[in-house]
Amino acid sequence: MTDSPELGSLDATAQAALVTNGDATATELVEAAIARVEQVNPELNAVIHPLYERARTHAAGSLSGPFAGVPMVVKDLDGELAGAPLHLGNTLLKSIGYTATVNSYLFDKLEQAGFVIIGKTNTPEFGLQVTTEPHAYGATHNPWDLTRSTGGSSGGSAAAVASGMVPVGHAGDGGGSIRVPSSECGLVGLKPSRGRVSVGPQDGEVWNGLVARHVVTRTVRDSAAILDMVAGPMPGDPYSAPPPSRPFLTEVGADVGPLRIGLRTAAPGGLCEVDAEVVAATEATARALESLGHVVEIAAPDALDDADLITAFLSVVAANGLGLVTDLEQMAGRPVTAADVEPGTWALAEAGREVSALQYLQTIHTAHAWTRRMLEWWHSGYDLLLTPTLADLPPKLGTLNPVDGDPAMNTILQTPYAIFAAGFNVSGQPAISVPTGMSASGLPIGVQLVAAAHREDLLIAVAAQLESAMPWADRRPPIFAT
Repeated sequence: MTDSPELGSLDATAQAALVTNGDATATELVEAAIARVEQVNPELNAVIHPLYERARTHAAGSLSGPFAGVPMVVKDLDGELAGAPLHLGNTLLKSIGYTATVNSYLFDKLEQAGFVIIGKTNTPEFGLQVTTEPHAYGATHNPWDLTRSTGGSSGGSAAAVASGMVPVGHAGDGGGSIRVPSSECGLVGLKPSRGRVSVGPQDGEVWNGLVARHVVTRTVRDSAAILDMVAGPMPGDPYSAPPPSRPFLTEVGADVGPLRIGLRTAAPGGLCEVDAEVVAATEATARALESLGHVVEIAAPDALDDADLITAFLSVVAANGLGLVTDLEQMAGRPVTAADVEPGTWALAEAGREVSALQYLQTIHTAHAWTRRMLEWWHSGYDLLLTPTLADLPPKLGTLNPVDGDPAMNTILQTPYAIFAAGFNVSGQPAISVPTGMSASGLPIGVQLVAAAHREDLLIAVAAQLESAMPWADRRPPIFAT
């Protein structure tokens, strides 16, 4: 069998080929991944719930699907795995040892595709932060710089993939939580269209449709192929995205002809400054797109600067924050106090109590009206929008989720890390972060491409072109499993 260090460098597609060709068994891939986790996880704190015996049993069984035997991790949020811990980054659920009783449709589909889940990864409490530093489990460290954040809320999964533990990590995105960690850890992170991937059976929609679920990967082909496996409606879904005209994987290497792409590097609403290295990386990506035959112009939807976006997003999140605390009471079987959640969570729930039913209905109406204004730009002759993924480089740990101080300050502190991403959760459009840049200090810089509703095909095709023109898959952070 190929040795463990080389396995850690292979993407999921290449690892699956080893099994298909008889060069490795599922058990060998899983044992090698477990060894890699044990090697680097003590420094990173990415995997918080090892599921090794479950994985070994699964690998030894009858596996099928295009990714048969490939190891992966799933986030301790945004999906349930029957019999496994489900703590959502919360100290109360950790203290009572709460476990899931059913599988999410997404996890079922991942296992039906052949993946073997070897562990669950760290996440901020209830996914409410753009950094993975929960009080319950402590910070996940970035393999590119241990003093830096991995982003959130899929920061544990991103650190596991970036460090070579596994080629794929499950992720979810309610305000950038796939794209932000992908940018900070140097990965590919595709947020699918609203309704593309079912969030059932536990939910019909999450955060009123803001949340989408998929994976973080090192290559575009993995992201595309996995989307083919997990996309599609399931019983009871209130809505779903229309199916693609052909498999998403066929878009890798496809000729989409010259596209018209808008470029924007200024933060929406002028709410923060954008780091000069981030601007430079985005502009370099624009030049690469021009060299590929696309037309890039300084242009973007006017709706991005509309204050209605911020109002709608924060109101929906606040109301749903109260819902999360209510759900926690049901899971714990007792009333919940401020001592049972982090200060930021409690402050959000308190804000949610101030949102009346009428205000909430008006907020949803505002969000829908803003979305219509936003999407008009894609119907005016533009195919894609190019922006930075983040306005800044990965922040130092301890700066975005302080233990003490004013919890409301968290929203202000997190603005540079969500400002380019969150609007497309409101609009439900597909968006992808690809790691085309590196800072002078050796930190990854992601750029974001956004397409019209349901046009993941264009994102995948252009991201694959950038992957060929500006290769990133062979980059290795200082902490990488060997």
